Formats: sequence, structure tokens, C-alpha cells
Amino acid sequence: EVLSALKPVLEDPEKPKLGQHLKYDMNVLANHGIEVQGVAFDTMLESYIYNSVATRHDMDSLARNYLDYSTIKFEEIAGKGAKQLTFDQVPLEQAAPYAAEDADITLRLHDHLWPLLSKQKGPASVFSDIEIPLVPVLSRIERTGVRIDSGVLGKQSRRMAERMAELEEQAYGVAGRSFNMASPKQIGQIFFEELDLPVVSKTPKGAPSTAESVLQELADQGHELPSLILQHRGLAKLRSTYTDKLPGMINPDTGRVHTSYHQAVAATGRLSSSDPNLQNIPVRTDEGRRIRQAFIPREGAIMVAADYSQIELRIMSHLSGDKALLKAFAEGRDIHRATAAEVFGVEPDDVTNDQRRSAKAINFGLIYGMSAFGLAKQLGVERGTAQEYIDLYFDRYPGVRSFMDNIREQAHEVGYVETVFGRRLYLPEINSRNGQRRAAAERTAINAPMQGTAADIIKRAMIEVDRWIRQTKPDVTMIMQVHDELVFEVGEQCVEDVIPEIVSMMEKAARLSVPLVVDAGRGANWDEAH
Repeated sequence: EVLSALKPVLEDPEKPKLGQHLKYDMNVLANHGIEVQGVAFDTMLESYIYNSVATRHDMDSLARNYLDYSTIKFEEIAGKGAKQLTFDQVPLEQAAPYAAEDADITLRLHDHLWPLLSKQKGPASVFSDIEIPLVPVLSRIERTGVRIDSGVLGKQSRRMAERMAELEEQAYGVAGRSFNMASPKQIGQIFFEELDLPVVSKTPKGAPSTAESVLQELADQGHELPSLILQHRGLAKLRSTYTDKLPGMINPDTGRVHTSYHQAVAATGRLSSSDPNLQNIPVRTDEGRRIRQAFIPREGAIMVAADYSQIELRIMSHLSGDKALLKAFAEGRDIHRATAAEVFGVEPDDVTNDQRRSAKAINFGLIYGMSAFGLAKQLGVERGTAQEYIDLYFDRYPGVRSFMDNIREQAHEVGYVETVFGRRLYLPEINSRNGQRRAAAERTAINAPMQGTAADIIKRAMIEVDRWIRQTKPDVTMIMQVHDELVFEVGEQCVEDVIPEIVSMMEKAARLSVPLVVDAGRGANWDEAH
């Protein structure tokens, strides 16, 4: 009775809706045949766009932070643990104040946040033109879900278990005895007492550390046991997170896995995903690629994956206006080869694979504000050599150096940096007295405009592609967004026509001073399409 009374109001696009984390409510209502339209404001997103790092963006945190108000907690009315009631079991006299408070606080938060946000032209347009239109798009992607072949995952799980057993045997051989590969205490004893490996760093209590970064450093120095343990840990994580877990996450009603996308978590504007986290499946390892083979399209459809090529480097050349970079991209040259030719003073055709690899590390390293020390570590060269490479790079690309100097200076002055579209990232530590914190904030200041602009571009692309799908109704479904990539199920008969359309819309999602390039592939599973 209540649903049927609310349905025409909720589905009326002319009646604007305000909520806190509206996507969640849209998904719940969609389960009951209501397609919410007219989404106008979301206080979670208002807070996130106003200042992504000031607070968490759940209602309790926002009420405390902006209204100095403490809300009724769900546990207070429903209890905790195994005896916790579901909301339909909570007595009405307790349920009503709890639910009414949510609506009241949402309106009060909006009345507080929207006047602040609407005064800021850039952030207000990011909210209205990107984040709010994206809410229904993400809701549709989540509800659609992705099909998983649990048989393929089962095989991979068994293969990983065999490989882990082999690694254990090898590790026991190197250590001279068996031990628990997951025990820091036993690993520490073998490393530092029995094998006399160098102590890289210590725990706060003064014991030699066996943290992952320490294992990586020891492995990089050529020590076999840390390398074997790292491989073992990597496989164990993939098994527990994906190959063993995904089959149990298949929804019995849809036969698909449904991730949740989070708009208000990553400070830079990137989407993140959970249950399962699709962003963390490694793309460069055989095991990661095999997991992607288990992501398959529906019957009669083909998987299509379209991703932006070197988008952050393209954004860097746009923001810096560096003439040599702009020219290389405008001519469609291999940017890592072009950088290698500039830095090492050779003709592009004479660039060796090693030189290109070094240039790639420099290109991406500088985007992330990497120091000479970090680059030396990555390339396996002396710190002085890495510094020479960086100096040569800045000599060849002076526009990049001035952009980095200017952005650091701006961050120190105003306390934030912006994307091309006006998204702001505040840097509370930018003027910290602590040198390490200040340096980390400076690195973020350099990277955030690029990473944030890339996030804005793919969100704009998703909104455009979703609009096209809904208007022209081709046999296309958008099923995933992962980093700079969109993944679709496309009917076999229309795949030839559809791919150029998707590529064109994604490439037109922003007008930069260099062309955006999208690579699209197709296949019987996500790995083949990627």
C-alpha cells in the first residue's frame, strides 16, 4: 500500500530528490519495481566534493562534523551481534524516530553544505555535471552485475594451491627446516638469527621488521627466501580474495556477482569497489589474467573492454603545456620511446628496450612525484645516475618542471589543487612542520590533478555511454568500471558497429590539448577482451 502510494512520486523526474547515499536506496527500491528518478542532491556527495579529506562521509560522521549532532545508532534500536533484529522487527515506536531522524538530518546537512558548495564554481559543477548524473549509472551497473565461471575459478584455485605447496617446499629447503610461512615471529627468527640476513628496518618495539616492504627490499637484494615468501603471500591473497571467494558471491537470483562502487572514498575522485573489489585484480601477472578469464558475458554476447591509453601522461602534457610532450602526442609517437630518445640523446629508432623501460619508469615516476632515490630503486641503478636521468628529463621537458614547481607553490599558498574540471583536493599537511608529511603532500599535489582529471574523464564517459545505451537501445550493457577501463557485454550481431561508437564517445569525454586515445578489445572473457 505504502509502496504503491510512493511509486509515482519517486518515479517522477520533475520532483527533485534529496538523500544521503541515494544509490543504496535506489538499489533497494529497484528490488521492489521502483525506478527512482529526479535525483538532485546527495549529502554524502556534497560533503565529498566540498572537501573529500575533512571527514568520512557517512551520516553519523557528517552530523557530528557539520551539525555537532550525535545520531541514534542502529545498534541502539536493533541490538548487536547474532541477536540483532532486522529493521522490520524493530517496534514502530523506536523505528519511527530513528528513520525520521535520518530524513531530518539529511535535510539539515543539505541546508548546511549546499550553500558552501554552490559558492565554489568548479566543485559545484563537478557535483552537478559529474557526480549526481553518475549515481543512476552506477546503480544500473551494480544491479546488472557480471557473470562468473566458477568452474574456471575452481581449476585456478587448485593450480594455485599446488604452486603454493611447491613454494613452501622450496622455502623449507632454503631455510633448512619447515616453518609457518604466515608467522612474522618464525620468519624473523630464520631471517635474522639463522640466515643472518641484513636488518632493513625495525618495528616500534625494536625487533627486526618482516613487513612486506622489508621482504621486497631483501628480495630485490637477491635473497631467495624473502622472494619465495612474497610469491606465496601473493597467491594466498588471490586465492582468499578471488578464486575461493567469488563463487560464493554469485547471487542465486541473477547468477551474477554484484560489486558496490564507492563515489566518496578515494580522495582524488577515483571510484573504488568492494565485495568484490574489482580494482585489485592484478593485470600484469599470469594469475591475475587467469582470474579475469573467469569473467564471461551472457549467452550470445561478447565481452568488450575499452580503456584509455596513457591517460595520465596525456593529462600531464595538457596541464604542463610542454611543447616537446605535446608534439610527441600530437604525432601519435610512442611516448616512452620519445622520452628515451630525448633523455639518452639517441634517435627514436635506436632506443633499446632497456632505455624504453627506464624512460617509462621516469615518465610514470615523475607523475607520482618520485624522488631520485625511488627511481634508482625501481631501475636498479645508483642514486646519482637516477638523478642525472631526472635532470636530463627536465632539461628536455622544461614545461613539466615549471608545472610541478607552480603546482607545489599553489598548493602551499591555497592549501588545495584542482583537476581540469574543477574538482578540489585539499592538502592539510602541505605546510606541515614535519618534513616527511610535507613532502608526501607535495607529491600528492603533483599527482592529484592528473589522477583526479582521469577519474573525471572516465565518469563523464560513463554518463555519455549510458545515455546512448538508454536512448538508442543497442544490445549493449555496461558491466564494469576498473581504473581507466570500461567493460561491456555486447550482442554478437552488433559488436562491429558498437565498438567504434563506444571508442568515439570515450575519446570525446574531454577536450584536451592532446588527443585522448582509447584501445578496445573483444573476447570470450575479460582477459581476452583486455
